[in-house]
Amino acid sequence: MAGEKVGEPLGGTVIGVIDSGLGGLSVLKEIHALLPGNSVLYFGDSQWCPYGSKSPEVIQRRVLTVTDYLLSKGVGLLVVGCNSATIHAIELLRSTYPIPIVGMEPAVKPAAESSKTGVVAVLATEASIAGEKFHQLADFHARQKGVRLITQPCPEFVELVERGILDGPEVELAVSNIITPLLDGGADVFVLGCTHYLFLKPVIESVLPEGTKLIETGNAVARRVQAVLPRAGTTRNAEVFIETSGSMDIYRTLAPRLLPGVGFEMRASEL
Repeated sequence: MAGEKVGEPLGGTVIGVIDSGLGGLSVLKEIHALLPGNSVLYFGDSQWCPYGSKSPEVIQRRVLTVTDYLLSKGVGLLVVGCNSATIHAIELLRSTYPIPIVGMEPAVKPAAESSKTGVVAVLATEASIAGEKFHQLADFHARQKGVRLITQPCPEFVELVERGILDGPEVELAVSNIITPLLDGGADVFVLGCTHYLFLKPVIESVLPEGTKLIETGNAVARRVQAVLPRAGTTRNAEVFIETSGSMDIYRTLAPRLLPGVGFEMRASEL
């Protein structure tokens, strides 16, 4: 892809998606389903995964580097498909780049509104939970209304997804170890606050009792992208490109499984 801008000959707005690894493919899937006429360039920064255990300064520097790269490829709208990067870098990105930028954030508001026990569990990364933006969300939408939030980092979930292990005994044990104490603590609504976690959703749902809700935000992000997308038309032959700063082997193995029915092309990253 050296020197090439995605979709440049065809016009339309190319959508860029950034994540620390494979997790953001769940967001790409929702965007492509809603906006199949727009090309998408996905960058999985697996060499730097996970973002969630890194400092805000490191996350910001890396996300700026990746954004510069995507803009050089003709991206006209950016989706930060990572909660940690959104928490720590979204405001910096919006003040730096003159394009629409859509971020992720844990769905605290709908979770708090739908809880019957008044206890909501937020499964997120360490960086997301520590961020000021998350604390503002928690205070405004939950704590001020008497809803108790239990925040739970799940680094093992990210590791499992990046290794391509989405089900089986190892996943079941990891999920049970996280979910059971939260259920014992009274949680009746669970928020998936990391895009990686969505790929373990079937296993998570299997251990939740009837009446418990599981909330994620991929579809809401896709609708937001649709709302702010510049009206420059669509590409005649929209394409999906996937790049990674890490090994392409795991993407070649997992991407078809994570993106059923989506045609895509993989290319080596220049970063």
